[in-house]
Amino acid sequence: MRLLAPSILSADFLHLEKDIRLVNDHADIIHFDVMDGTLVPNISFGFPVLDAVARIAEKPMDAHLMIINPDKYFERCAKAGVSMLSFHLEAARKARKSPARLLDKVRSLGMKAGLAINPDIPVEDVFPYLDHADYILVMSVFAGFGGQKLVPATYDRVKAVKAEIARRGLDCLVQIDGGADESNAASLFEAGVDIVVAGSAVFKSPDPVATIAVMKGD
Repeated sequence: MRLLAPSILSADFLHLEKDIRLVNDHADIIHFDVMDGTLVPNISFGFPVLDAVARIAEKPMDAHLMIINPDKYFERCAKAGVSMLSFHLEAARKARKSPARLLDKVRSLGMKAGLAINPDIPVEDVFPYLDHADYILVMSVFAGFGGQKLVPATYDRVKAVKAEIARRGLDCLVQIDGGADESNAASLFEAGVDIVVAGSAVFKSPDPVATIAVMKGD
């Protein structure tokens, strides 16, 4: 599976409708990076933006919650029309909440459940929760900022998660977020990534449509 999820964190907020329609027409998933300034050192946007995008979204909306106590917002995300929702293992640990129960809660609301980890978290830490997750978000940069370069260890980390999923015969997908562009998308998919999140590479490109086609291998 080769899906591309442009992150609207890098979109043109003065002309957001144009960029959402670009994703509708040429990509697969609309990705939202939601930051609270606590789990990560930045703040992005909240539900007014999700609600506005939902009115014209034709592709699934994927919310990546980089926030403390993400479960406070699960129901609100579902109400906004989010189809896929991921939260950080680190956030669950800080809140002393069971990642498995949080994942099950996301699923109970009709959304696909994702568990995210930063590059400094061993990938083996997500293995106990693979039965509860629809996808694992292996961060390929440190969460919190756009425009970072992909961490080289990402390839081996993806392969390790993919191998464990295959060993257990699960349907769980692997997503990466950060530093993906035309130069490495093919290698990421070959390593086993199912969903590539890309922000700057798409929305800062002089020809976003061509960039999307190259990254998807079309």
